[in-house]
Amino acid sequence: MTEQNIYELGLDKNAANHAPLTPLSFIERAAVVYPEHIALIHGERRQSWAQTWQRCCRLASALRRHGIGRGHTVSVMGANTPELFEAHFGVPMTGAVLNALNIRLDAKAIAFILQHAETRVLLTDREFSATIKAALALLPNKPLVIDIDDPLYTGGELLGEMDYDAFLQQGDDAPQPFEVSDEWQAIALNYTSGTTGNPKGVVYHHRGAYLNAVSNVLCWGMPAKPVYLWTLPMFHCNGWCFPWTLAAVVGTSVCLRQVRDEAIFTAIRTHHVTHFCGAPVVLNLLVNADPQLRAGITHTVQAMTAGAAPPAAVIAGMERMNFHVTHVYGLTETYGPSVVCAPQPHWQDLDVRSRAEMTARQGVRAPMLEELMVADPQTLVPVPKDGRTMGEVFMRGNLVMKGYLKNLKTTQESFAGGWFHSGDLAVWHEDGYIEIKDRSKDIIISGGENISSIEVESVLFRHPLILEAAVVACPDDKWGEVPCAFVSLKKPDSLSREELLAYCREELAGFKIPKKIVFGPIEKTSTGKVQKYLLRERAIAAD
Repeated sequence: MTEQNIYELGLDKNAANHAPLTPLSFIERAAVVYPEHIALIHGERRQSWAQTWQRCCRLASALRRHGIGRGHTVSVMGANTPELFEAHFGVPMTGAVLNALNIRLDAKAIAFILQHAETRVLLTDREFSATIKAALALLPNKPLVIDIDDPLYTGGELLGEMDYDAFLQQGDDAPQPFEVSDEWQAIALNYTSGTTGNPKGVVYHHRGAYLNAVSNVLCWGMPAKPVYLWTLPMFHCNGWCFPWTLAAVVGTSVCLRQVRDEAIFTAIRTHHVTHFCGAPVVLNLLVNADPQLRAGITHTVQAMTAGAAPPAAVIAGMERMNFHVTHVYGLTETYGPSVVCAPQPHWQDLDVRSRAEMTARQGVRAPMLEELMVADPQTLVPVPKDGRTMGEVFMRGNLVMKGYLKNLKTTQESFAGGWFHSGDLAVWHEDGYIEIKDRSKDIIISGGENISSIEVESVLFRHPLILEAAVVACPDDKWGEVPCAFVSLKKPDSLSREELLAYCREELAGFKIPKKIVFGPIEKTSTGKVQKYLLRERAIAAD
């Protein structure tokens, strides 16, 4: 006879004690509790949380009147403007899925995504009209096109049936019901870069979006009502889930169309910005900017960075400017940040450079990620925590995607063994912190020795004359592969090849020293990631 569990007798889930998790609840609360608090700043425009909630409801209502509902896709080709922020709430309020498009993709890639996602409605900013016009020409079935006619941008053309504000007028002012019957329901669709083929569509669910929005608050120790500057693209992992985070903490979003050093410092000074996110390339931009640009900024600014391993020299430079850096790590498949380099009290006793080196590690699992490990990719046996043995990074829990849209085989491969396979190679330190050494495809195997491109890049970044550096494998008849370094200098011709090699000999083992050095600009994606597949092609052609 089965023993009765007294805690389950008549204690069932019901409407009074259970609700599916959805980040849509955050904006409703913000609008009700703090209706007059400023939610969005865009140029001279100021928009309260009550107004933002009303506009999101209108968007949802207008979409419904055009037949949009659960299981449909609404795509947005937009800059960091209020329209894209509002779409993070208005679109899923209908049950539909938000697909924020990477604005740097070409027309062919955009056309593939729109067709693959079966997009019903497309919101598009004038700035990207040339790309969208070409993409639409490639589609057999075109979506309803709505223009984002931002007055802060000059140029481009209007392609749609109407503009965004006219579309909102087709909606109702009344609050829109947004009951989510199942928190596993899809909320967003984000496509990977597709550097080795067509992009893959990563599907997020309401539960994961809710939990990562809260995880961001806990990772960063965010207070209520922060002022957040949008330097990170909102299309990138839904802005690392920060549109939903900012609704949870009733923050103020300062929109920024273009990431420029002067614009960033001006916004920080003018609006007393407290927080911003960005790839290490953005931090590097600020560290190397004219010091006069940050005149008048006397408060501490919190910066969250991810997307590539930030060089310790860049973290130290930010700290000297009174910008406190929090390093996080994740992938599109994990809602953006799912690992955080949580600071330890004793790190404050270290000098700036040593503390920066600790902060440059990827860290430990974020509060809402269930498990994180570094393990053998074949056996899934965890590697020893010795800081030397390399393995692959694995995650599992609520901050992992539903899977890849229309791609069951790759989804199953990514989840083999009950873990998400990141493809990133790392070591596990004794204190439990992981440190990425490379993407599996970026490890350089030279004469049987494994060379971490990140390690070599870190050494190069420490040189005072170097602005940016990237290291890739280059085929070699004798060694199989050798390191090729791409170097961008702060001042042209300030460092010779011979001088750089002499510096490397002081800092690196002989087999790790770059055998080829190419001076000049370094190709990057719109989110600041170095496009190493392009550099590998250039490395082969380099002398």
